[in-house]
Amino acid sequence: MQVLQVQLEIRPDPAEVGRARRWARSRLAGSGIAADEPLAETLVLLVSELVTNAVVHTGCPAVLRLSLPGTAAEAATVRLEVADASTRAPVPRCPDDDATGGRGLALVDGLADRWGWSAEGAGKRIWCELDRCAPAVAHTAAPTACGDQAAPVSGSAATVTGTPGLDGPTYEGLAFEAV
Repeated sequence: MQVLQVQLEIRPDPAEVGRARRWARSRLAGSGIAADEPLAETLVLLVSELVTNAVVHTGCPAVLRLSLPGTAAEAATVRLEVADASTRAPVPRCPDDDATGGRGLALVDGLADRWGWSAEGAGKRIWCELDRCAPAVAHTAAPTACGDQAAPVSGSAATVTGTPGLDGPTYEGLAFEAV
């Protein structure tokens, strides 16, 4: 399976969040994931949350990376990463009902199939993954390749251990684009 990895440099400016969402939508469309597909809507929301966290809580430039399946027909994992130069660990919060923020990591935990973070050089990398089901064939009533999905495991936000910069899946036939 070929995977396309693309990245976007993010300035520490709140206007970058909208630019990151537009960029992610265009990259998803380019890999055959339709804008109205639930996976695309969820992924764009996750991009918005993680880029917002990087911009608001670190004040540092960041890099947004997407790893996308090579074709729309494949059942595969879509990976989103945001790397920044801050060493502050992401901390889920429990905001009260009147708070206007503080729910981003709870959304990531609820929407992503897996997520975590790791130290990377002088900063950190926060990542999440969504499993993409193969599209169902229109003339059958059979479930998609993913079938019934289990709910995300509570407390899945753990520090990822290993060699910084080498954590996560390795891909054969990786194509790369830097923006």
